[in-house]
Amino acid sequence: MQIQLNATGTHHLEVTERAFQTIRKYNLLHALAGSTGYVTENELDKLKLNIRALIASNTADTKDLLDLCIDVIYHDKMKAYGLKNLMDAYNAWEVAHPEAEADSSVAL
Repeated sequence: MQIQLNATGTHHLEVTERAFQTIRKYNLLHALAGSTGYVTENELDKLKLNIRALIASNTADTKDLLDLCIDVIYHDKMKAYGLKNLMDAYNAWEVAHPEAEADSSVAL
């Protein structure tokens, strides 16, 4: 899915299914914009710091987070406008791809 990174429409970014899955896995966008719903450079900085902390504190493989950083979050044209569009695209993706229900049946 392509997102627009600036208001003039001159910069776009392709966001992959894997990027959306990583965002979901780590719950990266939850409550990021706060109660106002506005997305500023502060929210982008907060997201970057949150991801850095996850990578630093996690002993498991964080290749998915590193890939998300390289491909999306630290993209040289990513600004608050792009983050807002990423959040909107993620919300649309999440509606179209609900999490699989946990298997509630127990094998006897």
